[in-house]
Amino acid sequence: MMSFDVLVRDVDGLEDADLARWIANSWVKPDLADGRYVFEEIDIARVHLIYELRQELDVNEAALPVVLLLLDQLYDVRRHLLEIGVAIAETEPVDLHRALQVIAARRSWR
Repeated sequence: MMSFDVLVRDVDGLEDADLARWIANSWVKPDLADGRYVFEEIDIARVHLIYELRQELDVNEAALPVVLLLLDQLYDVRRHLLEIGVAIAETEPVDLHRALQVIAARRSWR
């Protein structure tokens, strides 16, 4: 876990105002503990991702919500494909169809 101040110091070039705006826009969703933000590993990775998109790939803030949404969807599909791969590897051929139906039922494939 990491505090707001430590995270800002950890990401070279990140400003307090940037991180505060990303939180206000719900692009990063840290926990609150004793009235202070606490960043878990996933939140820290998200901050690094957003910073890289902004600084290194020059994605402007107007486009950032769309880029983040698409990346979130891509990561979600990747997780589901990994689940399918595990199901295939761990399932007898006779039960494979049933196992894949269970996984697919947990997620609508729209």
